[in-house]
Amino acid sequence: MRLRTGAVAALAVLVTGCGIRTTSVPVDAGAAPSRVPCNVTEAAPSQGVLVRAFLVCGSQLEPVDRRSPQPEDKVSGDPVRTAAALLAQLLAEPSEAERQAGFTTAVRAPLEVAGGRADDPEGTLRLSRQPEDLAPAALSQLVCTFAESSAGAGGHTVLLAGPGAYPPKRYRCTTQLRERPESAPATAPVPTPARTPAEPPAG
Repeated sequence: MRLRTGAVAALAVLVTGCGIRTTSVPVDAGAAPSRVPCNVTEAAPSQGVLVRAFLVCGSQLEPVDRRSPQPEDKVSGDPVRTAAALLAQLLAEPSEAERQAGFTTAVRAPLEVAGGRADDPEGTLRLSRQPEDLAPAALSQLVCTFAESSAGAGGHTVLLAGPGAYPPKRYRCTTQLRERPESAPATAPVPTPARTPAEPPAG
């Protein structure tokens, strides 16, 4: 009996020395985490204007090339129409090839985009809902999709506001936001609208 007890003690010392913690309870580590490809092998249709939308894939934002059915002069020539065409892409359900690659969209209808008001800085886009009321991933999709297009305000940013009286904010599409779309988008200072000098009174 002493011999067996000594052998068990020696085995425990060896296991402890190797850095292995002993337990009497079976441990189920679960299945290995699955990895989605986030790569659409199917080429975008040849008809329409090529646009780029940011979708959610693997808890990150990834760009996807799409074809907009709108005429090229209406998409590329006007920032508001460009934003409207891109919003339509974000509202659309991913294609079968995109779903198989792991892509989803958090942007939900009803949602519309229009130009800014007279006292807004140039390039402002106003949504039919307050940006802060959108799901974080949806707002991140909008920010990066608009900011990386001709609808953006330059420097990977976009000026967004809602239908209320609140002033627009300059949202920035950063690497951190693309890696963590559930976080709040970073903001930057908003340019002050240029005012036309008042004319001197006549006489």
